[in-house]
Amino acid sequence: MKEFFNVETIEAVLAHAASFSPVDTEMVPLAECLGRVLAEDVFSDVDIPDFNRSTMDGYAVRAASTFGASEANPAYLNVCGQIKMGERPSFTVHPGEAAKIATGGMLPDGADSVIMVEHTDRLDDTTIEAYRSVAPGQHVIEKGEDIRRSEPALIQGIRIRPQEAGLLAACGKTEIEVFRRPMVGIISTGDEVVPVDRVPGDGQIRDINTHSLSGQVLEAGGVPMVFGIVKDDRDDLEEKCRRALQFTDMVMISGGSSVGARDYTVEVLDELPDTGILVHGISISPGKPTILARSGGKAFWGLPGHAVSAMVIFTVVVRPFLDRICGLRQAVRRLPIQAVLRRNLASAQGRVDYVRVRLVEENGTLLAEPILGKSGLIHTMVKADGLIAIGMNKEGLYEGETVNVRLL
Repeated sequence: MKEFFNVETIEAVLAHAASFSPVDTEMVPLAECLGRVLAEDVFSDVDIPDFNRSTMDGYAVRAASTFGASEANPAYLNVCGQIKMGERPSFTVHPGEAAKIATGGMLPDGADSVIMVEHTDRLDDTTIEAYRSVAPGQHVIEKGEDIRRSEPALIQGIRIRPQEAGLLAACGKTEIEVFRRPMVGIISTGDEVVPVDRVPGDGQIRDINTHSLSGQVLEAGGVPMVFGIVKDDRDDLEEKCRRALQFTDMVMISGGSSVGARDYTVEVLDELPDTGILVHGISISPGKPTILARSGGKAFWGLPGHAVSAMVIFTVVVRPFLDRICGLRQAVRRLPIQAVLRRNLASAQGRVDYVRVRLVEENGTLLAEPILGKSGLIHTMVKADGLIAIGMNKEGLYEGETVNVRLL
């Protein structure tokens, strides 16, 4: 077995992400596109809206007909018609005229603005008083103001939220080209790990990582594929790794990544075809002994066995790789929020320490309250809202400092 433990910075590890290719694409119905990553630029087949549209209930007018209007000196306008919803008006609004219009109605020729019904009084069937002046374009969405037919409405590489789904509908898209959801293989290792339906014996622990990592994969837009628990057996581990690589787009092993006599991950990777280790060791805490390999163009991860370490490494390091193969553009990755640190935190130099924090609001200020605990304590992640990083050249952070919180 090749000895291999050369600690890399987080930035050096993340730089490898660009060398992995996104998964292929597929067509899905509009009704099933939510949460998927768009794989094409989308253009509308019409201007949106395709006509000058009222944003208020009131009267369509020429703005010049209302100039100088006030409660003391109202403008008197002749009502020349009423605009029906969903129809093109058959008449023109001339100077000194007004046409009754509802929100969403199409402005008739000649009208360039809408005066709100609250700012008018109807004197009789043909005359209104206007108590406010309006400017050209006021209370009107102009043709193409939302989306122009010649411009892209949405660009490839974004995750489709409800608002994007609505815009796709406005563009007349019934089917959308999206990136396929990546399949992510998950393997737990260790003689001490038992299934969740078994009561642990002496020295044993239930399989936490399969389920916490599966949840993180789902949240990131992937599909977890569980390959079960592998005891400390090299041949069994190699067989599971080969199967996982055959059926998935990325593989994660939890446990078996540190330097130890019974840790076979590196040895197995050395034996797999078209496989090379890119990283073994990251200057991060928790999670220093993490492995990243490339096998047949796929990312292969050896994660720590401790539950918190595995989840932190996924959040900080693995998630950007999964975002990459999901097809997400760098610009749309999640951004941290800022909070004020509630207490002093010490740190060792030479690594980036990730500390779990709870977010609380006091007197209008968002505070980050550290949750301290060992990397095997899953309850500390349950209590946490996010992570803050203490830089590798810092000895700690002071109470009252503004910190960036990476939300979990």
